[in-house]
Amino acid sequence: IVDDDIRNVFALTHVLSRVGMPVLYAENGREGIETLERNPDVDIVLMDIMMPEMDGYETMAAIRRSPRWRGLPIVALTAKAMPGDREKAISQGATDYVPKPVDVDQLLGVVCALLDPAGSSADEQPTTPDPETVVQERDSVQGESVVPPTTE
Repeated sequence: IVDDDIRNVFALTHVLSRVGMPVLYAENGREGIETLERNPDVDIVLMDIMMPEMDGYETMAAIRRSPRWRGLPIVALTAKAMPGDREKAISQGATDYVPKPVDVDQLLGVVCALLDPAGSSADEQPTTPDPETVVQERDSVQGESVVPPTTE
């Protein structure tokens, strides 16, 4: 998770941890890239757009310039969702886009689809959420927003 608001990091970590995903976080884009360099086995990045120092767009573009991270799924997150933001995020390197407040159903669906695009397989990675756990988590918080819309 790359987000400068610790409340967002806490809320997203809570949801992802409950489905068995270990979480690393960084407070800005520069730290996010440093975290990737120290942890090359990262499976997915949740990227806030509006951050100090290096925003999400710049960070995604920098990540995509590295051949080793070109295929890394990046989900852009933003509270200031405006028309065209999704397209801009995708053009800057996001694999998908989820507006804030983050809907748990949508986020878990996107994460699962990106981590296991062909459906469950025998060589499933240990950090891929168990589909049954995701369904249970989704059902327990259905309709809940985990990140408030005004916290960027």
